[in-house]
Amino acid sequence: MALLYPTYFPNVASYIVMIHADNLIFEVQDSYQKQTYRNRCYIYGANGKLGLHIPVHHTQKNRQNTSEILIDNSIRWQSIHWKSLESAYKTSPFFEYYQEELISLFKTKKNSLLAFNFECIKVINSCLDFDIEYSISSEFKKGIQHNEYRYLVNARKESKIKMSPYLQVFNNKYGFINNLSILDLLFNEGPNAKSYLKTQNLTF
Repeated sequence: MALLYPTYFPNVASYIVMIHADNLIFEVQDSYQKQTYRNRCYIYGANGKLGLHIPVHHTQKNRQNTSEILIDNSIRWQSIHWKSLESAYKTSPFFEYYQEELISLFKTKKNSLLAFNFECIKVINSCLDFDIEYSISSEFKKGIQHNEYRYLVNARKESKIKMSPYLQVFNNKYGFINNLSILDLLFNEGPNAKSYLKTQNLTF
């Protein structure tokens, strides 16, 4: 079993867990926390690591479940995110190959953050030709669970995760940047991305 958060275009480490899991469970009963991968991902831009953040309506006064979090569409975040992806990956080997499948995610208004994250995962899995079966949690259990990977939602811990380098668009400028969004691996490795994930194990 692997217990994991459904995040916005999950990082490569999360997909390593997903592809090796026999029994994948997505945690959906959690309380929303800011500054995590729940509403953000990181890509490799011309100036290095670039964060893409989905604006949300959130208040600390009343603790909210992530499933209750609504996206703030008063900000044109979808247009900003797609233009950032185009700028970062238009010269990558496989951006044009996958762009039609991905751009649909940015053309229609989204409301639920959790629902949108699952939608992103579904599209990525289609691109990877990855037939994934999973269930969702029915209750939140505190503490360390068996095969616990919920910590991957925490951006502060990602620098400790190491994986084999692959060629990235701006590699000659800043070198290999570890554990970016699965989009980085997809656009750079294309159909080979699935094989890459299968060869990796999470090391620290």
